[in-house]
Amino acid sequence: MQRNQKTIRNTVSVSGIGLHTGVKSTVTFKPAPANSGIKFVLTDVEGCPEIPADIDHVVDISRGTTIAQDGYKVHTVEHVLAAVAGLEIDNLLIEVDNIEPPVCDGSAMEFVKALKRAKIVELEEKRNILVIDKIITYTDPENRVDIHVLPADDFRITFLIDYKYPGIGTQYSSMYSLQEEFEIDYAAARTFCFLSEVIYLKERGLIKGGSLGNALVFADKELTDVEMKKIKELFNLSEDLVVGPNGVVGSSDLRYYNEPVRHKILDLIGDLALLGVPIQGHVIAARSGHAHNVNLVKKIKKEYEKQLIKQKYQKEKIEGALFDIGTIESILPHRYPFLMVDRIIDMVPKEHVIALKNVTVNEPYFVGHFPVRKIMPGVLIIEALAQAGAFLLLNTIDNPEKKLAYFAAIDNVKFRKPVIPGDQLRLEVKLLNYKLSMCKMHGQAFVDGDLAAEAVMIASIVDRK
Repeated sequence: MQRNQKTIRNTVSVSGIGLHTGVKSTVTFKPAPANSGIKFVLTDVEGCPEIPADIDHVVDISRGTTIAQDGYKVHTVEHVLAAVAGLEIDNLLIEVDNIEPPVCDGSAMEFVKALKRAKIVELEEKRNILVIDKIITYTDPENRVDIHVLPADDFRITFLIDYKYPGIGTQYSSMYSLQEEFEIDYAAARTFCFLSEVIYLKERGLIKGGSLGNALVFADKELTDVEMKKIKELFNLSEDLVVGPNGVVGSSDLRYYNEPVRHKILDLIGDLALLGVPIQGHVIAARSGHAHNVNLVKKIKKEYEKQLIKQKYQKEKIEGALFDIGTIESILPHRYPFLMVDRIIDMVPKEHVIALKNVTVNEPYFVGHFPVRKIMPGVLIIEALAQAGAFLLLNTIDNPEKKLAYFAAIDNVKFRKPVIPGDQLRLEVKLLNYKLSMCKMHGQAFVDGDLAAEAVMIASIVDRK
């Protein structure tokens, strides 16, 4: 059942050190209005730039998920996003005063507690949900990774891991209800790694904030006295190291008998949040990690990008079209009599758009342009193609309503037949290439299946200001 969007009522903060960078940082959660999504705000940078928490801004997945925009980065966002998505919060500003959120205890529980203290509230607008209606498969045979997303009546995750180390071995877990199981059964699951991996990374100055208190470290080999001494020095420990019966280095008890696989589910929830909309489907994953999760999200977005854009801008269903005039006016700056696109009937972002323009006798230019044998000015046919192309271009970027497409050149213009009142122009524009802010497109205008005009158009995207 569709429900309303959520945010928080009050502002709340969590402080600590970052796992990989070791920096001290504070994350502050603030309410955000409906349809604004999840955004990180960098308060330590002049102007406090924002980075949307979506897949298009992921720049690194080597040891966690890093997002960036305009050269500014936030590292290791997956646990914060897991808490937000796990509590089904749709709109939030996440202020960060350094380059990485605190790792806390290696789980998402501190963020969950903070968000609940801030009081989660419903907004008036309905929540969009991406319904998976076909099987999506991602596989990496070399690393024995398989992920399948199946149609289902709710959001579910099933996860399998298998390691040769007896401390972990083969583990399996299934989450059938985010509302009922996330906080109790998954939010407190801590990140895990192997001792040999920790030693390697520590010796190279990485995981600067890592400790035995914010991760489960599993012994993957017998430790000599020399290695024990080295580990104590690396972690600045005063007490002797012990390896528990569960294979964990230190005295930490497992919070769940299968805590590692539960943390994998936690990570997957955080990475799926990068889609920007919750899904209704069953995700079945085997041996997946951040890189594979992100690749899965990219594949889901590719498969459903048209639907995601429609959900964002077209609130009412219309027959025979993708977007109506209301949505077109929210993207394009033109208005009557110079708005030359009536409907968008199909669009594949970054590829092509198909639009319609109905040519009527009351168009103002017919008064003086061939008034006896009324003919639509050829330059306005090209203008219609240009506007359809602008709609396509502006839907390849963030916040298209804040941008404009200025046309820099029009080449190879050809007019094949006159367009008269009563005709319907079918405008087909394909994106040829997109470099920096310059775009090249080929547009064709058809009437009843016959080519009426075509042109190659070059445009640049600029701020609407």
